[in-house]
Amino acid sequence: MIRRRLITVMTVGLVMATSLPAAERITRDQARVALRKAVGFFRNTVSADGGYLWRYSHDLARREGEGRANRGTSWVQPSGTPTVGEGLLEAWLTCGETVLRDAAVHAGHHLAGGQLLSGGWDYRIETDPALRKAYAYRLGGNPRGRNRTTLDDNTTQSALRFLMHLDRALDYRDATIHSAVEFSLASLIKAQFPNGAWSQRYSEFPDPAKFPVRKAGYPRSWSRVFPKKRYYTFYTFNDNSIADVVRTMIEASEIYGNRRCRAAAEKAGDFILLAQMPDPQPAWAQQYDLEMHPAWARKFEPPSVTGGESQGVMHTLIFLYLKTGRQEFLDAVPRALEYLRKSEIGPGKLARFYELKTNRPLYFTRQYKLVYTDDDLPTHYGFQVNSNLNAVEAAWRRAKQSGPAKPVDRKALPPRKKTRLTATIEGRALAAIKAMDGRGAWVEQGKLKYHGDDDPTTKIITTTTFVRHVTALAVYLAADR
Repeated sequence: MIRRRLITVMTVGLVMATSLPAAERITRDQARVALRKAVGFFRNTVSADGGYLWRYSHDLARREGEGRANRGTSWVQPSGTPTVGEGLLEAWLTCGETVLRDAAVHAGHHLAGGQLLSGGWDYRIETDPALRKAYAYRLGGNPRGRNRTTLDDNTTQSALRFLMHLDRALDYRDATIHSAVEFSLASLIKAQFPNGAWSQRYSEFPDPAKFPVRKAGYPRSWSRVFPKKRYYTFYTFNDNSIADVVRTMIEASEIYGNRRCRAAAEKAGDFILLAQMPDPQPAWAQQYDLEMHPAWARKFEPPSVTGGESQGVMHTLIFLYLKTGRQEFLDAVPRALEYLRKSEIGPGKLARFYELKTNRPLYFTRQYKLVYTDDDLPTHYGFQVNSNLNAVEAAWRRAKQSGPAKPVDRKALPPRKKTRLTATIEGRALAAIKAMDGRGAWVEQGKLKYHGDDDPTTKIITTTTFVRHVTALAVYLAADR
């Protein structure tokens, strides 16, 4: 019986591996040549000294991240340099091709060269010596230049996580990478407020005496007109910035055994508990002023309770419970879940903003007037969001049933599992090879977003497509025949 099953499994595997027509089969050598060609083109021709943007015109004449960019500019905010770096690193660890390792290290050194004296990263990095003078880069920058670390849109967090992963993969022997990680982690800990929060951006570290620890509450009144304050100094959940820092700190504690990073993550959990609004709206605001009242951010982000970021906050509480075992993190979720379920504005929909106390959904007109109706919305922003409360509740129930997770030691790379070659794996590698042009570029139909309606570009090169195809080739090369 066992012999029959073995024969059946072997036969199925053989059928899957040979289901492509003979003319469509590829060899390891073909995949290896394609991989090296693609990585060489992206590193030597596309990159800005190891740094990457989001999109390029097919001829590389025009470039952009979240905005137009020069030849010597790279982007840190995903899907820029950290995204490409992680893709290269993971591909190297998958198949062992040294060209991938070298390109990943090149990207890592580029990020280290764009690290600010405040410890993190701006959205962009400049390689042009004249432009670098405007920034307080830790290595070769101007100490009086722009020194604003940004946690918005997973910018600093994604750069730091990639450098941590690269540091571990290099066995902590690359001094440039390792020192950049240590400096960034220490700076993030110093940038944490006494109540456990982080602001969206910072250029200096808070004086604890100036930031008393308070619980969140409702203001007596709030202006319905945008006050044009510097919101990025507030305690900020917006775009899940604190959630991304928490996950980065927990991972740092597991990779480096750094107890200060774990303590910082727990302290952020304490802030989440402080920031949960009292009844009748026991969820969270996007940002809070120093009085712990919901506050304005941009002109279309009013003081309110948010149906968007509150869902991410609940996932963070569940994550922290699993990592720390602190029951109060898990216990804070049900009240918020119940409130948000009652606040759904339609099947599977929540408002992004709910008016304080009344819980009426808030919207803006295209002229940015605050209203209660959704018939004249600006198109650049989501004022209604998907309700993923079922997923939140399911995660909460799993955590409650399973209890805290076992401590994880990630100092060494986990062993790689062998992947059996299948028609799907070979098909993806074949598609990557067939889609590549003579330069080693993957060109696709598309437009550049930030070059105006009159931009002639119809074909583009993107970092996400590069990572996808490089991954496909690496998996094929590593697959067990």
